[in-house]
Amino acid sequence: MNPLTEQDWKSIVKPGSRVFIGSGAACPHALVDHMLRQYASLKDIEIVHILTLGDCPWARFEYERNIRTNSFFLGPQIRDSVNQGRADYTPCFLFEIPSLFTRGTLPLDVALIQVSPPDDNGNCTLGVSVDVVAAACRSANKIVAQVNANMPRTYGETVLSVDHIDYFLEVEADLPEVKFNQPDETVQQIGRYVAQLVEDGSTLQVGIGQIPNAVCAALKNHNDLGMHSEMLGDGPMELMKAGVINNKQRSMSPGKSTVSFAMGSRALYEFVHENTEIEFYPSEYTNNPVQIALNQKMVSINSALQVDLTGQVVSDSIGHAFYSGIGGQVDFIRGAALSAEGKAIIAMPSTALSGTVSRIVPHPDEGTGVVTSRGDVQYVVTEFGVATLRGRSIRERALELIQIAHPDFRQELLNCARSRNWVPAYQFDTPKPIDDIEGMESKKIARDGATFILRALHPSDERCLQEFFYSHNQSTIHMRYGYEIKDMDRERAYRLVNVDQKQDLALAVFQTQGPRQVIHAVGRYYLDPAENSAEFAFVVSEEKRRLGIASELFAQMIHIAKKRGLKSLWGMISRANQPMQELVRKMGGRIVAIDNESVVEGRIALEPDADA
Repeated sequence: MNPLTEQDWKSIVKPGSRVFIGSGAACPHALVDHMLRQYASLKDIEIVHILTLGDCPWARFEYERNIRTNSFFLGPQIRDSVNQGRADYTPCFLFEIPSLFTRGTLPLDVALIQVSPPDDNGNCTLGVSVDVVAAACRSANKIVAQVNANMPRTYGETVLSVDHIDYFLEVEADLPEVKFNQPDETVQQIGRYVAQLVEDGSTLQVGIGQIPNAVCAALKNHNDLGMHSEMLGDGPMELMKAGVINNKQRSMSPGKSTVSFAMGSRALYEFVHENTEIEFYPSEYTNNPVQIALNQKMVSINSALQVDLTGQVVSDSIGHAFYSGIGGQVDFIRGAALSAEGKAIIAMPSTALSGTVSRIVPHPDEGTGVVTSRGDVQYVVTEFGVATLRGRSIRERALELIQIAHPDFRQELLNCARSRNWVPAYQFDTPKPIDDIEGMESKKIARDGATFILRALHPSDERCLQEFFYSHNQSTIHMRYGYEIKDMDRERAYRLVNVDQKQDLALAVFQTQGPRQVIHAVGRYYLDPAENSAEFAFVVSEEKRRLGIASELFAQMIHIAKKRGLKSLWGMISRANQPMQELVRKMGGRIVAIDNESVVEGRIALEPDADA
């Protein structure tokens, strides 16, 4: 390992060389500046890298004649250069980038990296960025290192012996930080919905930004989470400090968090320094879908620029303009989908440009590239709820996604879906979701060792309601409907699930079976504006009775009715239906006999809740 001088650059970077620059917060800025001072001797150089923090002087106009940048992931400093034609963008799955170096597709002449100081055995570490840097070090003909006393020493596959470093420049410098404003209410609501999908004992992959931070904040009451992620940010760090992420139940590397790079605040860099519970590995390992899938309950959480009504995800471009990169999104979505009880989630605000543009679109904008196919994504989350896509038809996907689009754009989206025959002609009303359930549209219920979801019925639940109906025996049908009904065609089912939830109410309790949801109970009321009251109706599947599901459902309906200022709920109940009569009494109501001998009236007088 030789100390670097300015004269050395002529022998290190020869005309036509391909030079790799280290990643993220470990970008060796002092080393790059040292090289650029010798610009006059640099001829026809190609610089390659993924995302780097800080300025990117090598991409400036004044260096264009002799230096060409080729980036696998575009940050704001490189984006304009690429879209102006002064730099290149190479799309590639992150886990495959190392093989471009090691297999000679993009052979490297020089790797410029940043490392921690060597220990007594002469071993440096790659610090906060192992990702594709490790492969670059294995592949490059020469390694030039910026040795920084402020670079954390990290564990995992991070060691680089001084024997492998050809030249070094010792410069002490603070690592660049990434900080975000506090998430607004929209982003916090997205975080809460994502957190609903995460079960205790899950292993997480999250990125960086306001949405990942909001998700992590919403996970603070979860238990025994693990981490296998390409990156580590401040949000997961806080969960580690709180003991929420403890990796106790990880099926892979129990007790350890697996990442490939860290990016965030100084507190994060201090946290990872000599932290034996966090292990850094190369991207070909952390981002390999096969390795990711070995984690049970793997949950991948990524964002997007657009999602179309069929589920195609746009992440790296806006029209013909390139914006970021493929990165690790597909790596982790596919790994999570292959994982036992895994979940692949796309989370994003419903609009962009101050609410003037919908992120849920009929089709991607012209020129826009699809990063994640419609066959990969399981869930899409906005501030308006969760769309479940896996196993759903195009019709159901369109309706699910319209449901979580911003209300200003729902009719336009539905009109487009109808014009393309993606939904039947009878589906003419836009979904009208609610947020009356604990400030959200849904909540989890634990019963009999199983997880249930209580939420409003969606138009896409048409088939679920059909299946629910045909699961009833004739006694249940007679008790619920009061007459013999023999079938439930799709149009009738649609009318029952497509309810104006701001006026009437249609709630259901679903049992989750992965992305699939099976209805076990339905409760609804029909508003009578003249009396400021509503008529209720219930049905619970035979197999899930006596679990308290009906009580939970009725209590939620009463709570919503009180919030909306209704004076009473009432319903006509078969005299033979003693369980329903008992439920009315349990909810504080009374049973009133009427002239019709076959039915009685159940009535519940409502007083507004103190917090309504």
